[in-house]
Amino acid sequence: MSSNRPYDVIVFGATGFTGKLVAEYLASNSRESPRWAIAGRSAERLAAVKSELALSEEIATITADSSDQGSLRAMAEQARVVLTTVGPYQKYGGPLVAACVEAGTDYVDITGEPEFVNGVIEHHDDEARDKGLRIVNCCGFDSIPHDLGAYVMVQQFPDDATVKLEGFVSASGKFSGGTWQSAVNAMGRARQQLRGPRKAPTGDRKVRGLKTRARREAAVKGWVAPMPTIDPLVVLRSARALPVYGREFRYGHYIRVGSLAKLLALGVGVGSVFGLAQLKPTRNLLLKMRQSGDGPTPEERARGKFRVTFLGTADGQRVIGEASGGDPGYGETSKMVAESALCLALDREQLPERFGVLTPAAAMADRLLERLRAAGLRFEIL
Repeated sequence: MSSNRPYDVIVFGATGFTGKLVAEYLASNSRESPRWAIAGRSAERLAAVKSELALSEEIATITADSSDQGSLRAMAEQARVVLTTVGPYQKYGGPLVAACVEAGTDYVDITGEPEFVNGVIEHHDDEARDKGLRIVNCCGFDSIPHDLGAYVMVQQFPDDATVKLEGFVSASGKFSGGTWQSAVNAMGRARQQLRGPRKAPTGDRKVRGLKTRARREAAVKGWVAPMPTIDPLVVLRSARALPVYGREFRYGHYIRVGSLAKLLALGVGVGSVFGLAQLKPTRNLLLKMRQSGDGPTPEERARGKFRVTFLGTADGQRVIGEASGGDPGYGETSKMVAESALCLALDREQLPERFGVLTPAAAMADRLLERLRAAGLRFEIL
């Protein structure tokens, strides 16, 4: 990848709800002076975002459209890293990944869609590795707190340990129309499993998921149930890639609520949406409930927060850790993906020499942790 490109980072989807928050973060919170630009399919809307955020005249606007491969390639050729918030990724994301790999450009997104990540691994992992590129999915609340939180936890144990780790997620906050659209579409395609790397771990290392079940968990003072998101799959991919996860590593991922009644209500709600999403007429009705571009107000985001509590055991040793922050879906997600893009663009010489389609922990590990902690996110051993 050329270091002489005009921009360190291009934010694609800057006119959308989350994309605008990313642009706002880069403009007001970055501790560096990166060269960056905003991009989207409407020049008029990009100009409006630039005016609304009072962005410097030095911040360029670039017109590109997910349906126009030439425009995506032209955009990718101008950046060291393309950051995209344009979803649903299964619908819109593939052409941009292809354009970045062709152009020799690193890439980050905030997808939580296993089917999309499967396709990116299948179609682009080999070429990205050969070109020395880092294509990093899941750089928002899906799945940085869980992925890096697990990475911090396993470093408390010997490298040859047999590690059992569980993560318990508590979160509050409203979601945007774009997140709703992605979730409904993903449910409509039924459950997809994210494959591990095609090359198995070397030696005698074993990595697998734990069998999970709903239960009362005293350590987190609440009821927990299996959380079938992309997050545990990302954690297991990192564990397969990095020997620090131990000789044997098992991981279970849960949502935590305060009472059995709340857990039952949550199960009924999610189950109902999942069932309705299986049929096209009812799925279309669900999609109309929240439109892309809608999102929570600043006041609602200010009240949001998350906490992921980790319980780890290895060879008789027990460790408790925590990853936590503010509004998970938007305030912290925009921060996480922006810092991920800056990490790839500005800290390249400090990153591990791993290339291809990677998890955040495998791609950026300790350097991204430093950035996120400096930005206010907490990764702690309790």
